[in-house]
Amino acid sequence: MRRVLLSTPTGGTAWASSLALCRALGERGVAVTLATLGAPLTAAQWHGLLGLPGLRVEQSTWRAEPTDAVWEDMDAAGAWLLELEARDAPDAVHLCGARHGVLPFRRAPLVVGLDCPLAWNEAVRGASAPERDWLARWEVTRGLRAAGHVVTPSVDLLASLERHHGPLPAASVIPPGLSPADFPPARVREPFILATGAWWDEAHNLQVLEAVAPRVDWPVLVAGGREHPEGGQMRARSVRLLGELSSSAQASYLGRASLFVQPARQAWSDVAALEAGLAGCALVLADIPSLRERWEDAAVFVPPDDTDMLARALRRLVAEPALRGRMSTLARTRALAFSPERLADAYLAVYARLGEESQRVSSPLSQRARAT
Repeated sequence: MRRVLLSTPTGGTAWASSLALCRALGERGVAVTLATLGAPLTAAQWHGLLGLPGLRVEQSTWRAEPTDAVWEDMDAAGAWLLELEARDAPDAVHLCGARHGVLPFRRAPLVVGLDCPLAWNEAVRGASAPERDWLARWEVTRGLRAAGHVVTPSVDLLASLERHHGPLPAASVIPPGLSPADFPPARVREPFILATGAWWDEAHNLQVLEAVAPRVDWPVLVAGGREHPEGGQMRARSVRLLGELSSSAQASYLGRASLFVQPARQAWSDVAALEAGLAGCALVLADIPSLRERWEDAAVFVPPDDTDMLARALRRLVAEPALRGRMSTLARTRALAFSPERLADAYLAVYARLGEESQRVSSPLSQRARAT
């Protein structure tokens, strides 16, 4: 394995995992062409790429899945990705998003499923997806089925994709991995509770903390965007909104927080709990499949909308330092298992299988068999 073409959105949780993977692959001597989709890279993102061995960045502003109206950009972005493949001749094509899986790459690509809008509406809103998502269903289905291999970050998401898009080709679950060096625990934990994510995001479900914060002795802080996509800045009464923080500032808050809370209704690709676990926070998480499968007995689980149970769980951890310390240790031990090295091992194994399959299909014997 010498070079990989990796497409990734510049926003959301995919960026953190893509950056960790690029670093880990580079340390193994694998060069990466990183093709970015979405908003231009920020100065902080460029800084995070400095010094990564074997990395070449190709930047675009084509919109990435699964944002609304993304289909208008898909053809242009696809043509660009095919040009990059023709120029670099990578040994593997790694796509963060399903739609481009149907493109005629020289080798069948690895497609990473990061989301499922059809299942998202069921999990977050308790309703069927709007018509525009159903219209996109066939495009996603084609991309998934054309892939040489499909990867998801959770078992629950893989099951959702198969339920809504039918049988998939070879598939694997590869959880995200982050470097512990990016989330150092502080020497002294401070008496506050932290959550991260956009305050307006229905999936994050952070506004339930408004009902919980007055019932807990410690302040509840939320780091994340306050600007609603449709305009206007959202406010809170009982929760302190920190707004959008730089990566280093957010890591500092995580390193000092004693408790981290995530009442999400859906968190397939989310790395918030992983960041908090690496930073040494005790975790109070929503009792949903994607978080259960990743954190097992290393967190306290509460139904997403049960504010009474959430308040009781937080009050108990605030009142019992020994329990809080034990949960902190369990969370960090579990988080350290999701390392960039493990992430690279898993993806290199898939790349190798794709390469073997490509050689088998393109061998003279196979070509004669197809001709016959």
